[in-house]
Amino acid sequence: MKTLIPLIFLLTLVTACASGPGKAELDADVRRLCAIDGGVRVYETVMLPAEKFNQWGQVNFYRPDQGENALGIEYIYVWAVHYYKKGNPTVNGAQETSVRRDHIKIIRRSDMKLIGEVVKYHRAGGDLPGPWMPSSYHCPDVLDGNEIILMNKIFIKSIEGNKK
Repeated sequence: MKTLIPLIFLLTLVTACASGPGKAELDADVRRLCAIDGGVRVYETVMLPAEKFNQWGQVNFYRPDQGENALGIEYIYVWAVHYYKKGNPTVNGAQETSVRRDHIKIIRRSDMKLIGEVVKYHRAGGDLPGPWMPSSYHCPDVLDGNEIILMNKIFIKSIEGNKK
């Protein structure tokens, strides 16, 4: 019994190490891809009246559960996900890996002009097997590149003097 536990641990470690690219390699891939096209890009800002914003300065008409109509009838919200390595480490165990690219675009419906976009890359999993949550890596950092940051840069609260 004393030799069985270290043997099981050793087999688990060997299996985890031999099961494909490790976290460091996948994180390097995420950084490389992110350097190519990752981040927030704003092509046009839109001045909106103060009543279109909540108390924290964010647009109050964003409804993420509405899909393409998440920003109402004036804008098209497009969120495309591409998996470079599809997996579900949260469900199947921390040893499984997933690498994906999220591309969110905001398009003005009236002229179909792309007014802003954010591209982000994400690695999840690649850890030793166990009951814990998988680790993850994002590029750009979650606080620097997400749909809320994008909307905050596109939609600007107008000040009284700028109203027509």
